[in-house]
Amino acid sequence: MKRWIPMLLPAVLLAGCEIMPPAPTPTERIEVVDREVEPREAPERVEAPREVPPGRVAREVAFPAEEYAALEKQGSAVISGQLTIGGRPVPNAGVSAAPVTTYSAEAAEMALAGIAVEPADPRARAYTHTTRTDGSGRFRLAGLPAGDFYLSGAGPDPASGEPRVVIRQVQLRNGQHLESNLSR
Repeated sequence: MKRWIPMLLPAVLLAGCEIMPPAPTPTERIEVVDREVEPREAPERVEAPREVPPGRVAREVAFPAEEYAALEKQGSAVISGQLTIGGRPVPNAGVSAAPVTTYSAEAAEMALAGIAVEPADPRARAYTHTTRTDGSGRFRLAGLPAGDFYLSGAGPDPASGEPRVVIRQVQLRNGQHLESNLSR
C-alpha cells in the first residue's frame, strides 16, 4: 500500500469513504473517541441499482437531501488540535469535519468496523471541511457552522506501519474555538 493513501483517508472518509484501509486484524479494535453514535432507525434502502466498486459494500442509507438542506455549509467556529497515533504526531495527514447525519453516521460506523462503503453522493462533500496537519501533527479547521460533527484523521501506526483511523464526535457553537486532539 502506498504511503500517501492513508494520508488522504480522513478527507474522503467522512465525505463518503472513497478510500478505506484494509479490515482490522482480529486483535485490533478501532473505537470512537468521546461519545458513541446513538442508535438510529433502520436504514432506508436505496431502490435504484447502482454499480459498487470492487472491495466496497453498497450504502444502505440513501443521501438525505432534506437533512443536508437544513444544514449550514459555513460558519464562524474553529476546531484545532493535534493528530497523534501511537503517541507520535502525524505530519501531513488529512483531517476532516463532516456534519453528523444519518448518511455520515453510516460511513463512520462502517469505517470503524474496517469496511469500505461505496463512494458518497457528491452533495455530501459540500458540507465536509478538510485540512492537512503540519510537521507537528497540528491542524486547524475554520469557517465551520454550529452543529455536531465527526472529526476524523488517519495516519500510519508507528509500530506496524498500518493505517489507523481516529474519529471523534464534537459539538460546535457559533464563534466557538474548540481544541480537540485526535489520538489513538
